[in-house]
Amino acid sequence: MANFYKNAFYDPTVTTAVTTYTCPSNANAIIQNVQVTNSGGSKTFKVHITDSSATTSYVVVHAAISGPTICNVAKGPLVLEESDSIALETSDTSGISAALSILEISREDQNG
Repeated sequence: MANFYKNAFYDPTVTTAVTTYTCPSNANAIIQNVQVTNSGGSKTFKVHITDSSATTSYVVVHAAISGPTICNVAKGPLVLEESDSIALETSDTSGISAALSILEISREDQNG
């Protein structure tokens, strides 16, 4: 079993949900934070998690963000199981981005 620390970045080009990270089929992942940067204006921001075992997507964060600001919209850790994914969505593609901090826990030995 091995732990991997990863980042996933979001720089939107569309205002629909964009898959930003998918948990590998041999791992679980903990999203430690979703840090959003808004350089100006008022925008809405959503985080969707898709539960692959139920093929269902849930909105787990819905935030109104006025800028300029930087904020963590995850109020606690978000857990992804095998093949689950996280998607981010914003109301405007200009001046907004996000970074996810991820702890990925693999069930395979890192040596082999």
